[in-house]
Amino acid sequence: MIYLLHVFYGILMSYIGFISPGMINMASLKISLNKGRKQGLLFAFGASLIVFIQSGIALFFADYFVQNPQIVSYLKIAGVVVFFLLAIVFFVQAKRKINSLKEKDKNRYFLKGIGMSLINMLAIPFYLAVSIFLASEGKIIIEQPYILLFVFGASLGAFLLFSTYIAFANFISTRIAFIAKNINYILSGLFLVLGISTLYKLLV
Repeated sequence: MIYLLHVFYGILMSYIGFISPGMINMASLKISLNKGRKQGLLFAFGASLIVFIQSGIALFFADYFVQNPQIVSYLKIAGVVVFFLLAIVFFVQAKRKINSLKEKDKNRYFLKGIGMSLINMLAIPFYLAVSIFLASEGKIIIEQPYILLFVFGASLGAFLLFSTYIAFANFISTRIAFIAKNINYILSGLFLVLGISTLYKLLV
């Protein structure tokens, strides 16, 4: 059961982390609408593959920090900062208008998914903060084989989220402004609460 829980937490955190209508989600949606669902899924698979690597890097550093207890307190402070920064980022995104993505006529959608996911600078800090938070709460164990299971879940969760955008492309495209506004505010509030909660535990 503990093995499945690590996969579940990986899926859950990745799904929540990518749910906002951002660059990768909108790309998968536009490719699905303009080029077909198959091409959209190829793009999503390429992007999810990089999520596997990004979350793996994050868990590697998290494992190192856990193995060195003397810097865990500093790491928790860094996690608080990351949560507050993510809250600000999503709040700012909520204030912005979602622009339509211009899709060039290229066929290498798998490679495009890899390329776009590689430039997502928030992924590694996000998974690092989340994994440390979950480990501090006793939800996950940062050692093998649990790291691999969590990373697999993170990659699967990202693919499921991108696939959700693809599956509901027509519905989402007609309501994207409303969805973007509300989801970003919700995510901003979520990370704000996580930041305050973690900070409170550090101070008491």
